[in-house]
Amino acid sequence: MEHAQSAGTAAGLLLAGRYRLTESIGRGGMGKVWRAQDEVLHRTVAVKELTAGLYVSEADRTVLHARTQKEARAAARISHPNVVTVHDVLEYDGRPWIVMQYVDGSSLADAAKESGRIEPAEAARIGLHVLGALRAAHAAGVLHRDVKPGNVLLASDGRVLLTDFGIAAIEGDSTITRTGELVGSIDYLAPERVRGGDPGPASDLWSLGATLYTAVEGSSPFRRTSPLSTMQAVVTEEHPPLPHAGALEPVISALLRKEPEQRPPADEAERMLLEAMEGRRPRAAQAYVPTQSVDPEERRAATALLTGSTSVPVPATSAPKRSGGVRRALVVAVLAATVGGAAGFLALRYGNSGADPVADDTRSSASSGASPGASGPAPKPADEEKWQRVRDPEGFSLLVPVGWTRQRDGDQIDYTPDNGRRLIRISIDPTPDFENPFMHMLDVEKTVRKRLPEYKRVRLDQNTFRDQEKSALWEFTWTETKNNAGERRAIDQVYFGDDGTEYALYMSSPAEEWATTRQRFDKMVQSFQPPAG
Repeated sequence: MEHAQSAGTAAGLLLAGRYRLTESIGRGGMGKVWRAQDEVLHRTVAVKELTAGLYVSEADRTVLHARTQKEARAAARISHPNVVTVHDVLEYDGRPWIVMQYVDGSSLADAAKESGRIEPAEAARIGLHVLGALRAAHAAGVLHRDVKPGNVLLASDGRVLLTDFGIAAIEGDSTITRTGELVGSIDYLAPERVRGGDPGPASDLWSLGATLYTAVEGSSPFRRTSPLSTMQAVVTEEHPPLPHAGALEPVISALLRKEPEQRPPADEAERMLLEAMEGRRPRAAQAYVPTQSVDPEERRAATALLTGSTSVPVPATSAPKRSGGVRRALVVAVLAATVGGAAGFLALRYGNSGADPVADDTRSSASSGASPGASGPAPKPADEEKWQRVRDPEGFSLLVPVGWTRQRDGDQIDYTPDNGRRLIRISIDPTPDFENPFMHMLDVEKTVRKRLPEYKRVRLDQNTFRDQEKSALWEFTWTETKNNAGERRAIDQVYFGDDGTEYALYMSSPAEEWATTRQRFDKMVQSFQPPAG
C-alpha cells in the first residue's frame, strides 16, 4: 500500500506542541532540515523532516522509520562536544522527525565549495575534531558509516560537529540494511564496504581521509561519472595527487590505504593530524605509506606533476623491460644508466636483451670522460632551465634541457647530461607482449622488486594518457650500491598508441633532486611527439 502524500510542510508548523518550524536550512535526498524554535525551553533547534517517507511504499517507509529511530539511538549513545546532540524524536503526519542541536554555520562541503579549498592547517584542525567524534562513537559501539563533507558541520564560533548517524551501525542492534544494499555516499565508502565486507572503525577513518582530501583539494578523490565506475575507483585506484595538502598529505594518504589493517589506528591518526595542524609533516605516516620515504618538496613536486597530462603514476627507474626492443631499452637505461651494476643487468636480462648493461654504462661513461658517480652541479628548477626540441633519428621528438645529449646502446635511446645519473629514456615497442601497459608493468615489477636494493613502489596504476585508456604510470625508489650510489627515484609513463605501439617515457635521478626531476618529467611527457604515420 502506498502512503498518502501530504501537503508540503510549511514554516510556522508546530510539532508536538512545542517545536515551531521557522526556516528550511538544508535539503538532501532523504529529506530536509528546518531551523525551529523550542517554545518550551526557548531555544533554537534543528528539526530533520523525512520527506522521502511521503512517496515510498509501506515497506520502504518502515525501513526509513527504523533508520530514523536508529539515528537517534546512535547519537544518544555518544556524549561528545563534536557530535550533534539529539534532543527528541517525535512522530507527525505518519513520519518520524528528529529534533537536534542547532549549529549556526555551514557544512564542510559548502565551505569547500565556496572557497575552492580549505587550507591544510585548518583541514587538519577539522579532521582532529571529527576524529574525536569518531573515537567517542567507536568507544560507544557505534560506527558512523557515512562520514563525508556534508555531514561535518562548521559552527561560526569555530566548533566542528559530526552529524547524521542515520545509517550508523550500533553494536548489539540488528541491521536494517537489506541484503545486497549499499548505503552511504559511494565515493566516501571504504573499499572493504564496497567489496561487501564488514565495516569496522578503520572504515570510518578511510571516509575521514576521503573527506579531508575533498577539503584540501576541492574535489572528491574517487568520484567518477557513474556509481559503478566510482565503486571501481574506490576499490582499485589510488587517490589522485595532493598538490595542495602540505603537511597533511601523508596523513590523508595513510588513511586512504586500501586495506583496513594498513591504516593507522585512531590514536596514531590523532597524533599525525596534530602535527599537520602545527605545520609539521608527520614522520609516523611513513610507516603506513611507502611513498613517504621522500621529503616534502619531492612529494609535492611529484603530486603536482600527476595533476597534469600524466594523471596517474607509473614506475620509472627500474621499470621492467618487456620482450620488445625499444621498451627494453627504457627499463635497461633506467637501470643501467641510473642504477648501474646488478640492477642494470637485471633490466637487460628481464628484457631478453643480449646487451650487458654494466658494460654499456661503463663504455658510455668512458667515452664522455665523466665519472659515473660524479654528481655535478645542483640542477636548476625546470622552469628556470633552457629547453630545446630534439628530433630523434627514430622519428619521435621531445623537449630536453639544453646540454642533455643523445646516447644509444643497442635499443636504448637516452638523453642525459652526465652519462645517466640524470636520465630521460624513451622506449618504443611496435609489438608489445602484454594486453596493456599496466599488466606489463606489474609483471616487470615482480622481478625488479627482488633485484633492486630497497625497492619501494611509490605508485603503479592504470591511467588515461592522451585519451588512451591503455596507459600506466609507475613510480618507484631504490638504493643503488654501485654506480651512482645512493637513493634514486624514477617514473615511467607507458601507453599504447592508436596502432598498438607501446611507448614508454621514463626519467630518473638522485632522490634528493626529485622536485626538479618531477617538473622536468612533466614537461618532457607533455612535449613528446611519437613518430609520424
